[in-house]
Amino acid sequence: MKKLMTYTAIAALFSSVASAETNFIANSFYEGAVPMSGEGYVRWAELVKELSNGDLVPEVFTGTVLLAPRAALQGIQDNVVQVAHHAAIYTPSDLPVANAVQELGFAYTNPTVAILAVTDFSMNNPVQLAEWKDKRVVYLGAYATPAYVLMCSSPVRTLEEMKGKRIRTAGSAVSVWVEEAGGIPVNVPSSEMYTGLERGTLDCATNAASDLLDRSLLEVAEHTTLLSTGMYWSGPQWGYNPDFWAGLTPGQREILMQASARSMARMVIAYGSKVDAGLEASKAAGGNVYEPEQDLADHVAEFRARTSASAAAKAGTDFGVAEPEALIADFEATMQKWVDLLASVDTNNEDTLTDLALREIFSKVDATTYGVN
Repeated sequence: MKKLMTYTAIAALFSSVASAETNFIANSFYEGAVPMSGEGYVRWAELVKELSNGDLVPEVFTGTVLLAPRAALQGIQDNVVQVAHHAAIYTPSDLPVANAVQELGFAYTNPTVAILAVTDFSMNNPVQLAEWKDKRVVYLGAYATPAYVLMCSSPVRTLEEMKGKRIRTAGSAVSVWVEEAGGIPVNVPSSEMYTGLERGTLDCATNAASDLLDRSLLEVAEHTTLLSTGMYWSGPQWGYNPDFWAGLTPGQREILMQASARSMARMVIAYGSKVDAGLEASKAAGGNVYEPEQDLADHVAEFRARTSASAAAKAGTDFGVAEPEALIADFEATMQKWVDLLASVDTNNEDTLTDLALREIFSKVDATTYGVN
């Protein structure tokens, strides 16, 4: 509680908490160069102000100055911030449903499909909605990373080279895979990857290749292996404090839905460009980019198939979901729905993706009741 009181005091220096006014505090623990913050909060705030004609005015904090990654959920609940990004993998006991579906992260590689499908699922599945309500969060849109790869201080291209490597992981599935492949999983926030690699407490980080530039990992990780170790979407990109949300008008809520739709399109497009830029910058700086050797690729493929097949069982045993088969089946069906919807769509067109999100997701949400009742 002392830490949260400190956060409140810091926030009060910069902005009053939301009351009858429409100024409010928004937080993303990523630095501004990362799309979840840059597109999802900095540019999002500008968009919110524009769409509302200056009525809704988010004051954005990026990085960890206000909330550490694991504190974001409590920060939302306690109204330290009125909206924040929260990665549910940091609080698995608080958000077991979100973490149960994250276990399928190894099974998918398309972030455009994921960001829209996860939003659709998370705003409609009754079990997931009940979890948001129980944990005092109003969910208003997803994030989805590109497939995570290995960025290392020494080459990791084979199972032999994996042995004994200390690898930063996020989430239980990738940690299990690292152990099975002979490595040592180290579960630390992504904000600690650079210092871990620099100091030698980490040998590799699993994250999006965009971080070679966005977080300067090319300086401490000269060897990148293009081995997909899953992608991440657990938790809200925009999780609102329910009291703040209830105090908004339906029209204001609709504006925030519109901002979510466009900002998700911007995030996923920006991530794709940044992955390419990060790999090119690493090579230009003398780094190495590898494809995995066959034994390592085969090991991941076998693990991916096994993890997907056991996702429902794990949702029940590890995360305590009451009807795990139904939950996982609904999630997989929603993913397939969006595979089909995006099959003939230009996924680099911001307006096209925005319109699709508005039509298929947000237009079907009642702004007068969503997150209120």
